[in-house]
Amino acid sequence: MIFFITCTASLKALRQNNDSKYKLNTFDLQLFNGEKTEEATPKRKEEAKKKGQVAKSTEISSVFVIMASFYSLKLLGVSIYDELSRYMIGIFSSIYTTDFTINSVQLLFLNVIIVLLKTILPILLVIMIISMAVNYMQVGFMFSTEILMPDFNKINPLSGFQRLFSKRSLVELFKALFKVSIIGYFIYRFAVIKTDDIPRFIKMELIDSLKLAGSLVIDLAFQIIAVMMVLAAFDYFYQWWQHNQSLKMSKQEVKEEFKQTEGNPQIKSKIKEKQRAIAMRRMMQEIPKADVVVTNPTHLAIALKYEKNMAAPVVLAKGQDLVAERIKQVARENRVAVVENKPLARALYPIVEIGDVVPPELYQAVAEVLAYVYRLKKRLS
Repeated sequence: MIFFITCTASLKALRQNNDSKYKLNTFDLQLFNGEKTEEATPKRKEEAKKKGQVAKSTEISSVFVIMASFYSLKLLGVSIYDELSRYMIGIFSSIYTTDFTINSVQLLFLNVIIVLLKTILPILLVIMIISMAVNYMQVGFMFSTEILMPDFNKINPLSGFQRLFSKRSLVELFKALFKVSIIGYFIYRFAVIKTDDIPRFIKMELIDSLKLAGSLVIDLAFQIIAVMMVLAAFDYFYQWWQHNQSLKMSKQEVKEEFKQTEGNPQIKSKIKEKQRAIAMRRMMQEIPKADVVVTNPTHLAIALKYEKNMAAPVVLAKGQDLVAERIKQVARENRVAVVENKPLARALYPIVEIGDVVPPELYQAVAEVLAYVYRLKKRLS
């Protein structure tokens, strides 16, 4: 029986001990939880921008570049065709009369480059301007060299394998498949609708067939661009959301950043406490120079001094409650008159600071108190 009771007590103690350990471990897990639930601070966002980490959608840039390209072709197509046709006519008309020497071949390549620049350069300039404008609208002006620094993690096979099967890669794969499906559907739909126009190419002249083919391609391109615009808008909001999620901080990180930027709150409070103590000592050192201390009598105390060369009496010290009691004590120790005047004390305290002069509306009341103090001093002397 005794053995049974002993075993039962031991098991109960062991269970309680395990329960206490479990609770302690649970507390530690909550205490050191690094879950990032806080929104990114302005400093965190600025640091990310310096590193080139911004909310940016490549889909928006791509769709605007494609739109600018096809729109430029639509506007400049006729002039590009005329320029190329004149050059080709000139080349083929003189091919039998031209001696192919080194100089003539060099001149031929030079003319090819000039023609290409005249036809392609305007489109390239439009694409470049549109691309820069779209990027500026998304992220503003940004110049970062950190993104150009070599990162060996990018060539690490293990890191590359992890990125390959990461959530971001799966989302990009889904986006790519969705785009291909949408574009394929519109191409199929367009081909079915325009099936009747295909036999017309057989009976048309080359120039007319090229114009018709160009117009069909551009119409199809603008239909696809319209769909891609909608997809790009969704992608931009997704990139913005994912960027904000990646910049989120834990509560501990917010505290550490606050300490770095604003300083440790405990140190700041100690500094302020020392500053208040120094200011208090200086104020108490000025009280013996005062002519009178006006009191409430228990809650407020204001020490005043007046000399003939002063425009008005000056406040040397002020305080309430415990500070007021200390001011009165120092005044009595240094034989400074302490006068009870509730209306004057209540009127002075909120409107004057240490070193200020008494406001004109209180000259009369302060003068009466000073006159009383001077008469009192004469009697005592």
